[in-house]
Amino acid sequence: MYSTTYLLIFKIFAIIILVICVKILDVKLVISAVRQSQFPEDNKNELLLVGRSNVGKSSFINALINRKNFARTSAKPGKTQTLNFYLINDFFYLVDAPGYGFASVNKQLKEKFGLIMESYLEERKNLKMVFMLVDFRHKPTEDDILMYNYLKHYNIPVTLICTKVDKVSRNQHEKQISLISKTLDINKEDLILFSSVTKMGKQEVYNKLIEVLDIN
Repeated sequence: MYSTTYLLIFKIFAIIILVICVKILDVKLVISAVRQSQFPEDNKNELLLVGRSNVGKSSFINALINRKNFARTSAKPGKTQTLNFYLINDFFYLVDAPGYGFASVNKQLKEKFGLIMESYLEERKNLKMVFMLVDFRHKPTEDDILMYNYLKHYNIPVTLICTKVDKVSRNQHEKQISLISKTLDINKEDLILFSSVTKMGKQEVYNKLIEVLDIN
């Protein structure tokens, strides 16, 4: 009884802290799923992270949850082929999808996890939004365009995060913003510029979390 009461109090406290301070108190990697039957069944809200291999998804997660190496980057981009469910404050999941667009991943793996992703995106009822990450240094690739158009086609809410902004000089920012927004046909105002090094854009991402999770 004491244990159940304690957990309930902690959960309420964690949600209050998230709303007021946008602070991550507790993070757990619940499952690295390779099939639909392994997805969590607790019906908590989920926010999916997608992007090319080596776009900086692990660094993005670590910056958001204020941990240095919780989400580990792979030594070989494209090697990780699981859907990683990170439970945040016992309240919602950040779901890290396999990176796309890495040539050395064999065709069988691409097809297998393509089917898992398709199933997840089209059928997951508690998916609230997708954070799509693109590298701010470069023009979005064909894979980026395909992913963005896929999400829009199925009316899946998507927020575009431009990573590695610290690696681009300030006088080049407007040029890159225009390039990315034009390539993906998205309003400039809808881009979030993000750096896991300087923490630029972190508050904007937190604000989006509060808005999407309807906890304000």
